[in-house]
This record gives sequence, C-alpha cells and structure tokens, in this order.
Amino acid sequence: MEQRKDTRAARFRQSTSTKSLRLAAALVLPAVLGLVSTPHAALSAASADGSSPADVAAVTSTLGVQERFEGQWLIDFQGRDDGRIQLTLRYRNEKDSKGHSEGWNWNSSFPIDPAQLHGLTREQAMSAAGTNARFQLRRDAGTLDCEGWFRQGSGSGHFVFNPNPAFAAELRKQGVGEPTDRQLFSLAVVDLGFAFMEELRAQGYERPDLEQLVRMAHHGVRLDYLRGLKAFGYQVKTIDALVRMRDHGVTLGFIQELRDNGITNLTAEELVRTRDHGVSASFIKELKAEGYDPPPLEGLIRLRDHGVSVSFIKELREEGYRSLPLEQLVRMRDHGVTVSFIKELKALGYTNLAVEELVRMRDHGVTASFVRRVKDERGTTPAVDELIRIKNRGSY
Repeated sequence: MEQRKDTRAARFRQSTSTKSLRLAAALVLPAVLGLVSTPHAALSAASADGSSPADVAAVTSTLGVQERFEGQWLIDFQGRDDGRIQLTLRYRNEKDSKGHSEGWNWNSSFPIDPAQLHGLTREQAMSAAGTNARFQLRRDAGTLDCEGWFRQGSGSGHFVFNPNPAFAAELRKQGVGEPTDRQLFSLAVVDLGFAFMEELRAQGYERPDLEQLVRMAHHGVRLDYLRGLKAFGYQVKTIDALVRMRDHGVTLGFIQELRDNGITNLTAEELVRTRDHGVSASFIKELKAEGYDPPPLEGLIRLRDHGVSVSFIKELREEGYRSLPLEQLVRMRDHGVTVSFIKELKALGYTNLAVEELVRMRDHGVTASFVRRVKDERGTTPAVDELIRIKNRGSY
C-alpha cells in the first residue's frame, strides 16, 4: 500500500505545485485507502478544506476525475422500412452534494444504423426468450457503454458515457475551445465529430466556437443536414442561419416537398418565412384537389396569412359557395365573413347571398342578432340594402 501511495505521489510531484500536491493527496489518498467510494465524494472532502473551485478543477483534470453521465436507453428494431432502428436516450443528472438538481434532463430519439451498435447482434435483439446484451455506441466525442436486455426486437437498459480526450485535444488544437465532459456528451449523442467539423470547413462556414458547436448539436444541425443542404444547392454560410433554419422546422424533407411542387431556388430566409407562414406541400396538394391552380409562393403566403385554409374552402362549398376565386376567399376572410355567419343568416331566411352582400353586411355591422330584432319588430324580411340603411340610421 505504501509503495502505491509513493508512486502516485511521485507522479503528482512532477506535474503539480506544492499546493496542488496537497489537494491531490486529499483527492487520491482517501480513495486508495478505501475511505470514500467515489471520486465525487473525494471532491466534496477536498472542497471542505478551503480549496478553490479552480484548484479542484485543475487537479481533477490531472487525475481524470470527471462528471459522470449515466442514463437509460431504449431500442426498437421494428417499425421502420429503411433498415434502421430507433434509439432513445434518456438522461437525468444527479443531484449535487447539497441535494440540488441542476435540471439538465432530456430525452433524445433518432434512427440509427444497427451496425453502429458494436457488440450487439440482430440475433440477440430478436431473441424470443430474451437475453442480456452489452454493446457500445462509439462517437468521436466519446463512447456510450450500454448494457441491458432484449426480447423480440425491443430492448432497454443503462448506459455510461466515457468522453474521448483525443477529440477534446483536437478541438483545442483547432481553436474551437476546451470542451467540458457535458459538452462532449452533447456532441456524442448527436454524432457531431471530425466529419462534421470537416464538412463545415469544406463548405466555407466560419470555424465554430464551443458554444456554437453545442448549439448546433442541441438544435439538430447534423452532418446529414449539412450535406443535404449542399445537395439542394444551398450555401447558407453562417452557423446562426443553420440553427435558425432548424429551429423554424426547415427540414430536408420540407425542402424536397417544396421542390416537388415547383417551388425552388429559395434563399434560406425565404425557406424560414415559407415555413413560418404555414405553406406546406400538403396545403398545395389540397388546393389542387379543390380545383385551384396554386399561385406563386407570395400568393400562397398571402392565403395563409389571411386565414384561407382548405377547411374554410370545403365548409363554404357545403353552404353552396363553390369555386370562388382565391382573391374572393381572401376578401371574405379579411372582412370577417365566416361560415357560422352565413349559417346564421340562412336560418333567418337569407339564402344564396352574394359574396359582396355578405361583405357589406359585415362591414356595416349587420349581425344575425340585429337582423332578428328587425324581423321581429317589422314582421317582414327586409332586403340586405334595407338592413344596411336601418343599421346606418341607428334605428335599432
């Protein structure tokens, strides 16, 4: 035991100051002697004697003491037609030494090639009787060591993340920054590694800092997204624009659907605007199904902005208003002509009104309740023009 302690002390003496040596001893010796069960317990003890967070961080880096990332995994080998499987990772950070939770909790679910799960065979996963399994998900930023249970294509268990110091060193070398284990964990989960960094460089993006790199990981900007945009002819150039596109739901599938409907050569900002205003492939297809020739993009955005939906068109048709021009539909929506307004007037005997009559009634405040009062007092059904004159005179 004394020889082991002397060997470690000699190693620390070569790389630390006297103060660091004392702190290192506070961290290592309790573990060597079996007085604490985890590195974090040693950290708590070291902090208690007055060592600063910077001192602790410096020595724990030398010792390799790291924040531990553990969680649950779920895998489903069935339900997909592309040969991939669905992997779900769940992580919840442990409480700190004072019992406080940092609130860093999330679920991440994504398709993956089963060949990336090293050590897991399809026979294990599809076992009819059920079987234990141990495998790894290896990423540039680190490895998730997984163990658990599979039966008939469904599995679950626990993982432990082990960061890759070589990847961290490469980020430092490239001037990206000094990643924490938590940042490495975020990058590993979504597989942002060397290939991603190289693709950014090859496409002419600015070199990201750590914050930008982690933002891309969290917001779904991945290698396939970069390459897909390039294949579509997009050169977004800025990382902020990439993140904005993903945040607003501009997926590769969305871009392809627009292209399939003749909407091409949009800028990144136009793609975001199109998505934000609810112009989708399904909206275009439904317009076509209703007999309309969809207008150019600006016209589609205008329809959506003014509340012209396919359901509105269908409801109007049920009330007898068929094949109305798109501009007339916009005018009705702008002036508050709703389907319920039309139904209320029909119940009062006003059927087959022209669109302009409906618009004029709404513009002059002729409501169904107003019409009802006039009818009850006069015992007649005044024409639309008469109702408007009565309303304008303020007689009721």
